[in-house]
Amino acid sequence: MHRLLRLIHLCLLLAIIPLFTYSQNASNAIAENNIASDTSKQKDLLDIGKSILKIKPKTLEEEKNKKAYFSILPTSGALPGGGNILITSTTAGFYLGNRDSTYLSSVVFTPYWNFKSRFGIPFRSNLWLANNTWNIKGDTHFMVYPQYTWGLGGGQPYEDKLLINYNYIRFYQSALKRIKPYFYAGIGYNLDYFHNIHTDYPTGLAGFTSYDYGTKESSNSFSSGITLNLLYDTRNNSINPIPGVYANLIYRINPTFLGTKTTWRSIYFDARKYIPLAKKPGQQNVLAVWSYFWTILDNHAPYLNLPSIGMEPQYKSGRGIEQSRYRGKSLIYLESEYRRDITNNGLFGFVVFASINSVTEPDSKRFKHINPAAGAGLRVKFNKGSNTNIAIDYGLSKGYSGVSISLGEAF
Repeated sequence: MHRLLRLIHLCLLLAIIPLFTYSQNASNAIAENNIASDTSKQKDLLDIGKSILKIKPKTLEEEKNKKAYFSILPTSGALPGGGNILITSTTAGFYLGNRDSTYLSSVVFTPYWNFKSRFGIPFRSNLWLANNTWNIKGDTHFMVYPQYTWGLGGGQPYEDKLLINYNYIRFYQSALKRIKPYFYAGIGYNLDYFHNIHTDYPTGLAGFTSYDYGTKESSNSFSSGITLNLLYDTRNNSINPIPGVYANLIYRINPTFLGTKTTWRSIYFDARKYIPLAKKPGQQNVLAVWSYFWTILDNHAPYLNLPSIGMEPQYKSGRGIEQSRYRGKSLIYLESEYRRDITNNGLFGFVVFASINSVTEPDSKRFKHINPAAGAGLRVKFNKGSNTNIAIDYGLSKGYSGVSISLGEAF
């Protein structure tokens, strides 16, 4: 128990320290990274395609004036409960103002389909208005998709799982105004609607989880809430940050007058730091650290809204751990990753990563189990203009291992 308490304190310390240790040189870092550098010596898959098709590459001046960069990647993946799905990931990076004073905005569209009745339509956006005066974020998601659950807490064997089927609509939107350089505050609206929640378990999801809220067979779960948001962000490019610091605090309240059955509240705090180790500009040689703490402040939040691994707002945590493997009233997470180029032209690179997480137990409300994961991955530069990589990762944890393919970094 003492070891776990020390782990929790370390995670929180790593999450808070970057705000104070990096702010003194954040301005210089952003200014240096926002200037369009000479990428003529860098290579990406688009360069290879142009070479094959004998298309003349753009000049440095043309690259400086370019406002938008697109990347698309079709892949496949395994479907919980059996079968495969087709996934098409499209990422757009673009500037809504002068690139010397405006961060790179991004839009990610990743529809998936199993050619039958299972599909998902997620659309996420992170927009920076001219001169970074406003940051507007959005996440719209419609899903007809099964998912495994292991109940509450962190001690269940991997085999003790249950397949849940449901339809899901997510609508998250927020608008944050710059208060001072790199610091933003604003409000948002979050909606989660889980429809027709059902399982094949004899006593249903409620009997399997011993949890009474949002678990009735063939029931619906609706949560509608207002969020208060604080943001500190010195990253010029959220697709692949080098360097920068990010911290985001979200307080969410779901009152009954907005349609929620019983009022419940949550806090999500996310902090990241990117430490450049390269001696030459343009090289990928970075140590990245990510930590988040997610907790429910009331006892009657719906089961599918409880904190669980891989279900945080970005759906990115827990590589090497099956999504929703660990769920509880509170969750704490820490991950570190080392990223480096393999080739001098930046076409190929690699990463190694490791993470730990812990959720509270349903009886004691205490963190009891530490759940580690680790892995490595290959990076292929798809678009050097937006610094977008194809990420091929292999991760493993106790009882599970898997390969994931995506556009952009995990965090």
